[in-house]
Amino acid sequence: MSLPKKAFILAIILSMLGASGYVYFFYSRPNVPSVNVERITHRDLVAIVSASGTIQPKLSVNMSSSTMGRVTSLAVDEGDRVRTGEFLLQIDPESLQSAVTRGEAALEASESIQEQAKVGVDTAQVNLELAREKLARQQELWELRLISRETYDQAVAEVELRETEIRSREVEISTSAQRIRQEQAMLDSARYDLTQVTIQSPIDGIVTRRNIEEGETVVVGTMNNPGTVLLTIADFSIIEAEIEVDETDIPFVQLGQIAAITIDALPDQTFPGVVTEIGNSPIEASAASGSQAINFKVVVTLDTNVPGVRPGFTCTADITTATRLDVLAVPIQSTTVRNISPTEDEQEEVEGVLAVNQNRVEFVPIDTGIAGERYFEIVSGLNEDAMVITGPFNVARNLRHGDVVEINEDITREGRGTGTGPRGLLRRMRSN
Repeated sequence: MSLPKKAFILAIILSMLGASGYVYFFYSRPNVPSVNVERITHRDLVAIVSASGTIQPKLSVNMSSSTMGRVTSLAVDEGDRVRTGEFLLQIDPESLQSAVTRGEAALEASESIQEQAKVGVDTAQVNLELAREKLARQQELWELRLISRETYDQAVAEVELRETEIRSREVEISTSAQRIRQEQAMLDSARYDLTQVTIQSPIDGIVTRRNIEEGETVVVGTMNNPGTVLLTIADFSIIEAEIEVDETDIPFVQLGQIAAITIDALPDQTFPGVVTEIGNSPIEASAASGSQAINFKVVVTLDTNVPGVRPGFTCTADITTATRLDVLAVPIQSTTVRNISPTEDEQEEVEGVLAVNQNRVEFVPIDTGIAGERYFEIVSGLNEDAMVITGPFNVARNLRHGDVVEINEDITREGRGTGTGPRGLLRRMRSN
């Protein structure tokens, strides 16, 4: 066999051996998981609590009536702008006018009775003076024994009778005076009720609701039965967003924090605002909703006017609760909680991350600060340029300290993270 032919055969054999070795090595090597990693770097973080709610005017007045009757005149419709003191509607005044007339007549009658009582006092006073003069004369005659004892006693009795008559007349005057005050109070009440049939606007604003039509009867409210809300007038010079914040986020919300409000009915617009009220008691969930979530009412006052806004518009408020500039940050999906055994009989849950050092997994405990949109602030535990595992989740959850891995991707994202809230959601994401 010639030399070139032998060399050709040898090359084929070596190729086959090489292929067999590669196949053996490929199928017999350990199954090393591939992971995605990201380098730790400095970032600007903004923690934000987001919550939804509705737009409401700061000042809204429900107009009701303290008198019952038929609406005889109605001057406004929904959407009309009104000024303070402007006429809105009138209720039929006929029955109330009659009550005023009866009150005036009763007052005049009581005053007439009082005048008669005063005249009676004057008459009784004159009679008393005459009786006293007669008694004085009878006293002199009795001392001279020129009259009988009976005649003298009659003169004494006459004086006592006239004194009693005066006291009786004075009581009549006092009684009539009290009756006059009562009749005057009833008349004032009737006159006040008469003024209530004409309803005027108490504020400058817009009629946002009208629940009455001309000709309908107004119902007056009682303790257990609310009366008819005739009109609702809202002042839109100051607008508020009333939102419901989850209990896990409410500790981070404080008065004076800035917020950005978006309104569903006004897309592509954001309105600045500030937190002006934080509820101390949770919002009571309705039985129909069946919701077990505990939320608190937070009011955000908008800093600008919003043309075209209406009460009840759905909105979302993003409240900035904290800001950190140029701090070390770790991806939220990298954080986890693992059980550490400080002793043989105890286990302790420790928050940390899975870092990669020379293709080996290290569980590194960390302390975190605020939560941004995609990153946690690192308070302690990690240094800059450390590589942490970001996924895949189904692989990372099964990794243990010391496992060998292959780095599938090395990502370093620059930029500024923003928060989303609620904090409870972030905690659940960290418990992988």
